[in-house]
Amino acid sequence: MSSPAGWYPDPGGQRGAFRYWNGSTWSAQLSSTATAPPPSSGLGQPSANAPQFGQAGYQPGMGYTQQTQKRRIGPWIGIVVGVLVIALLGWVVFQFASQGGLATGGATAGGNSTTNPCPVNTQSLAPVTHTADGRVHGGMLSYPMLGSPWSAPQTDIRVPFGRDVEVQEVTIEPNYDGKGNSWVASVLVAELAAGDGFFSPQAGSEIVVKCLIGAFYGDAQVGRNDQVNKATTVGGKDAWLVETHLTFSITGLQAKGETAIVLIVATGSDTSSLFYASIPDNASQYMQPGRDAMAALTVGN
Repeated sequence: MSSPAGWYPDPGGQRGAFRYWNGSTWSAQLSSTATAPPPSSGLGQPSANAPQFGQAGYQPGMGYTQQTQKRRIGPWIGIVVGVLVIALLGWVVFQFASQGGLATGGATAGGNSTTNPCPVNTQSLAPVTHTADGRVHGGMLSYPMLGSPWSAPQTDIRVPFGRDVEVQEVTIEPNYDGKGNSWVASVLVAELAAGDGFFSPQAGSEIVVKCLIGAFYGDAQVGRNDQVNKATTVGGKDAWLVETHLTFSITGLQAKGETAIVLIVATGSDTSSLFYASIPDNASQYMQPGRDAMAALTVGN
């Protein structure tokens, strides 16, 4: 029997947090109080196939940030702690953006988003060991390692929408801003950390694209023109592919646009993996290697 609509203690286990149940699905938004108004509808609502509260098989979400466990002393203390945690997360996101984002070489958080659209990671990640087979592994996806001038595969903790990340890069515009930041072409694979398992590949792809635009292009207004936005499969797994061309104008940067390829693959019953490529317009020679890597993706560890 379904419970009535309302705020309930977060089934994902976040202490002092409440998630809204509309009678059939859970919201992605959290609240520090059970008396808040219902969240607005639209992106951020869970898919209709999301596990319901109390169902067997519900799993808390993905992420790489260790969530601090706090002792519940009382409802008011819980609210105060919640506010402090939110402020801390905001500071961490600001520091991430000010120190440099993947494929943008240090753009300050902003873009044309009025709020930070990037997902908040809620769990620590145990060390992951992948097969040493000459492929680049992240999450449950891998592709054949790209040769020179691409860098050797390296782990990356700067990606707010993924964990267990391996990335290869080519520097396109070194020190473009005179502050030591460089603009790069990138190809990576990772475990997706968007929505704590509530999102389908389609919704997850939109979250990642909006996070890219909101966090990686400073205060520049970013134009978006989707070339591909469709369902597909990888290794027999359901997937969603978005290929979009982004335009912008950033002081000191010759590139005025780039192509972003975002592929989300449902690699488990409640987990997804991510392939992401970012190719600046003034480095179009690296587009084909990025496409080749995507075409050669396999599912497995």
